[in-house]
Amino acid sequence: MPPDWLGPAGGNGRPMRGDRDPPPVGTIEAPQHDCVLCPRLAEYRAANRAANPGWFNAPVPSFGAPESRLLVVGMAPGVRGANRTGRPFTGDHAGILLYRTLLRFGLATGDYRAEPDDGVALKDCRIVNAVRCVPPANLPEPREVAACNGFLRSELQGMPNLRLVLALGVLAHAAVLKACGIPPTRVRFGHGAIHELPDGLLLADSYHVSRYNTNTGRLTEPMFEAVVTAALRRLDQAA
Repeated sequence: MPPDWLGPAGGNGRPMRGDRDPPPVGTIEAPQHDCVLCPRLAEYRAANRAANPGWFNAPVPSFGAPESRLLVVGMAPGVRGANRTGRPFTGDHAGILLYRTLLRFGLATGDYRAEPDDGVALKDCRIVNAVRCVPPANLPEPREVAACNGFLRSELQGMPNLRLVLALGVLAHAAVLKACGIPPTRVRFGHGAIHELPDGLLLADSYHVSRYNTNTGRLTEPMFEAVVTAALRRLDQAA
């Protein structure tokens, strides 16, 4: 039974991910190309389009099959990364460690070259950001995270085989919990922690694969690989 703080409809009054049948594959809701839910992000997107008309400059779609068992959740697109290329974690420093690790663990195939046409394909894995549009200074505001949370909820509900979410950073961790109807204060972020949510979904935490974290040693490659190893082991045990 779910704990009493959650209730049958989840902490925000909405059904939990496991309380109803997911929508058919292919019906996952995504923001429109000119989404205006967040005025500050829409204004910044327009400025980027004017300055760099050849860039993607739109809400970045998910990457990977909805039938996957693993969903990797990041924070938001980088201005010269996914905002430029249109593929999550592609084109900036954060993608180097993430895709190298996915390739090493057999969760991706191809040769990552930081461009959307590099031929990389994901296997049993999907990637999405908690906030789909690039924020100024790479930092979304809480109201923007909240505005985009419905799209993350749609991802979780629209992936019929989803068993494991890997949250990269505190913001992604909290966004996943909110999308599941769970107060973020009830499940604390901890690098390397793996939480089993009331509906059975596993939530694994890692520090973000950002340039700052990797350059300062807050997150090393062995540390990130250890998180992925433990998470995949739990995923196999849950199969």
